Amino acid sequence: MAVPLDPEMFDELCPSDLSPIRFGDKWAGMVVRCLEGGPRRFSELRVPLRGVTAKVLTRSLRRLEADGLVRRSVLAGRVEYALTPLGRSLLGPMEVACAWAREHWEELLDAREGMATAAD
Repeated sequence: MAVPLDPEMFDELCPSDLSPIRFGDKWAGMVVRCLEGGPRRFSELRVPLRGVTAKVLTRSLRRLEADGLVRRSVLAGRVEYALTPLGRSLLGPMEVACAWAREHWEELLDAREGMATAAD
């Protein structure tokens, strides 16, 4: 049995939401991170991804599956999602992008705040 996902795995102000580098839709990178440790059921993914609706998470999983990054399996009536080898190959580039976002976090925040102030 897999170790349960940490409900606090993603900060509310997660750098992945701030980063201008996207892997698929808004939630795709976080889904990939959740599947890094092995297959997960939909309800397990909802724990750290509590900010996403079931409909949007389903759409994100379907897109990842269509792109060949995630495999959906039905085993004994249970649906599980797992990374494919292609999906696993995305983990390295994602880590580089996350490291870049952490390094430039303050600059990204300043730019976003500057845009919000200019819009007022």
